[in-house]
Order: sequence, then structure tokens, then C-alpha cells
Amino acid sequence: MDFTECYGDTCSAVALAAREGKGRRVQKLIQRGFAVDVKDNRGWSALHEAAAAGSAECVRLLLTAAVNCEDYVNTLTHNSETPLYFAARNGHLRAVKWLIKGGADINRTTNELSCPLFAAVDSGHKDVVELLVENRAEVNGTYSVSGWSCLHQAVYKGHTEIVRYLVSMCSLEAVDDYGITPLFVAAQYGHHQCLEIVANAGEDISLMINPVHAAFSHSVNDCNFGLYEINFKLIPVTKRECDRGEGKVSPVYLAVLSGQADSLRALLKKGYSPDAQSCRQFGYSCPLDMALWCNSWNLNSECHQIREITLMLLAAGAHVRMGIYAFALQGHVPEHLPLILEHAGLPRGDRLEELAHRAIGEMQSASFWLPLLLKLFTSACYALIGCRLEEAENRVLNFFLEFINWKTLPSSMLQILSHRRADGTWTPRKHFESVPVLTHLCRLAVRAAVGSSALSKTSFIKQLPVPTLLEDYLQFSDVSGLLT
Repeated sequence: MDFTECYGDTCSAVALAAREGKGRRVQKLIQRGFAVDVKDNRGWSALHEAAAAGSAECVRLLLTAAVNCEDYVNTLTHNSETPLYFAARNGHLRAVKWLIKGGADINRTTNELSCPLFAAVDSGHKDVVELLVENRAEVNGTYSVSGWSCLHQAVYKGHTEIVRYLVSMCSLEAVDDYGITPLFVAAQYGHHQCLEIVANAGEDISLMINPVHAAFSHSVNDCNFGLYEINFKLIPVTKRECDRGEGKVSPVYLAVLSGQADSLRALLKKGYSPDAQSCRQFGYSCPLDMALWCNSWNLNSECHQIREITLMLLAAGAHVRMGIYAFALQGHVPEHLPLILEHAGLPRGDRLEELAHRAIGEMQSASFWLPLLLKLFTSACYALIGCRLEEAENRVLNFFLEFINWKTLPSSMLQILSHRRADGTWTPRKHFESVPVLTHLCRLAVRAAVGSSALSKTSFIKQLPVPTLLEDYLQFSDVSGLLT
């Protein structure tokens, strides 16, 4: 190697001519005795320059002039890149042919854990890929920092024709360092054509890490083409233990998290549970919990989608846990509690008593939740207010009495009211001095006979053979605004 020559272009005269693809000048310089193996400050020789530029003629001349062709053709840059790597990456088919003929190491990896085949796949040069494979390039090797195979990279880039070529020889179940398969990558990035090619090639999807997770976690805002179709095709062949399996994550969570109502509808239609499993990974007790929290965060155009998802989960029979009731009582998003009460009603038995204690702890927002709960289940009034009758705010107490027959309260409660009136902490409305009017008593009788839970549903009210005015009256429209 000649270290005596100084080059202003940081590369030798031969390398500069090769970079510019000037074959005749390269030939003349060689004939005049200029060295072909001088490297620049990147470790590039003239052969690297010729290969990168795609000058097949310069490649041929340089290989012919080399003292040891096999060593020269495999010379490395400081990043361990060979001339073949550059030619393959840039899609220079003729240069690749000459380098292979000169004895290039097809599977040599770089410092970045790439190789000529991986580089050609990444850049989408199908003809170079085919040539390298025909010359025994390793198709199932692991490359890149994450250990991807060439098929991983092909589906990631969406190079459909390269995927179609590679699936016949690559391992379809190859996994990277995170256990992710090529099919998972195709689903994750929404490349539906690549996904169909891999799936149709015979991969047993049920043995994979669940690709449907990837499809549902792919944001509809980034790419919506064919995404629903991907989900629909993957659902029937996806391992179902993820639905409610302990330690798993149901794709229902991911559909909710990414706001994909259509995907969620498809999952529920195929039998996935709206309750799923407790998801410690996301920090939610159930998908409904996640939907309500997401609705709290996204007070913008995304709310409509989240509301649709919430309704979908409730309509599918999602179990409303006590924590969800407690969160809804706070009224951060006013529509939460009405939605829950409309579809799930109030809990029963011991859970109703627990809800009463939770509600008492949220008295600061009583003006929000009390009208809703009183309309739904009047007997719950005694649990919600009765145990705090001595402390209830004046307007809250008066509002509470509007929903019951105030003349038939238990004697213990009447005594408390009497003491509060005497010490000035309660000022009753005038009509509380008299027996309730007949219409109110009839309303209470109807609610007792039909059930407050049924009457809380607008759909049920609309089916009753009563005038619209009475529909509103049965739902206490005459007192709804008294607490605001």
C-alpha cells in the first residue's frame, strides 16, 4: 500500500476516477502504476467507490489489476462494509455480478449487523436479491440490532414482490429478539398485501405471538388502508387464549386504546369478551375502565369514537366494577354515569351498599350524581342519604325528598328532620308540610310496579302507552333542575 501520495480529495486519483465512473481514466492510471488499494479516511478503496457508483467497468478493471483479487474484493471500510455491500444496497446488478465473480464474501456483515442481501432487501432491489440468493446468500440469517431476518425487513418496508419471492425459502416463523415474526410486523405496520402473502404461504398463525395485537395497535390516523380487512382475516386464526388468559393482553384492549371502533366491533362479533382480563401492562382493570379513562383524556374530536366504543362495550354486557362506578360518580366526564346507568343500572346487594359509601364520599359532586341515582333507584335513597341525613346539605336534602313520599319516612328519619328544622340547619320547601299530590303518588306507584331501573331507560319509556308529557314526568323532569 502506497502511503507516500497525498490526495486533496481524501481519496486517491484512481478512487476519484472510479467514483466518477471514468473507466478509461482508471485504466490509464493503473497502467501508469497508480495503486488501486489506497484507502481514504473512511477506509474506502477505489473498488468501494466503483461499487457504490455502479460502474461495472471500473469494478472489472480494478479486480483485474489487484495483486490478490480475493483479498481485494473483500477489503473492508472502517465500518466493515465490503464493495459488494455498497453495490447491493444501491441496486447495481452488473457490479454485483463482477464482485461475486471476483470472490466476494456474500454473507459478510457490517458493524451495523447488515449484509449485502439485507441491504438489497431494505432498498427494494428485487433483481439483486434474486442474484444474491442464487449465489447462496444466507436468507435466514439474523441482522440489525433487533435480530431481524431479511423477510422481517421486506415486510416492514412493504416490498411486496420481494416478500413474494422470499416466502418460498425463508423461515416464516423466524422471530427477532422480541419474539416478533414477519407476519406480526406486516400486521403492525398495516401492509395488508405483505400480510396476505406471508399468511397464504402457510404460516401457522396460532403458533405465533398474536399478530392481531399488532393490527389493532396500528393507529387508524396513520394508515387506514385495508386495516379492518387485516383484522377480520386474522381474528379467526389467532390463538384465543389471549382473550381472557391470565398474563395475556386481549386485543380488545388494543382496539380500545387506539380508538378503533370497527376493530372492536369485529372482535366482539367473533366472541371476544368485553371484560377481557385485568391488564397490569396498561394499568386498567378491564377494557371499559380503559375506555372511560381515554374519554377523560381526549376531550376533543376523538371523544365521539371513544363514546362509541364505551357504548359498544356496555351493550356487549361489560361488567361494571365498583371502581368504575366510583370514577363515574366524580363527574369528570358527565356522560359516563348516564351511559353506565342506562346499560348496566345500579349494582345489587352488598355492592349497592358499597356504592352508597362511595357516593357519600363524593358529596361535593352530589348535584351531578344524585338526580341520576334517585331517578334510577329510589330505594337507594335511604342508603345514599339516610345514613348522612344529619349532615346532608339543605338543598341536597330537599332534592332527595322530592323523589319519595316524604310523609312515609321511617320515624327515625322524621325525627332527624324535625331536629334539623328546629335548629335551623334545614329549611323545608312549603309543599313538604302537606301530603304529596296524587300525581306524584301515582308516579311513585308506577315506578314501584314497573321498576325504577326499567324507567331509567329512555327506550323503555318510549314504549309505554302514555303521552310525552307523562313520559317526562315519570323521569322526574319537573324536579331535575332544582339542585343546580
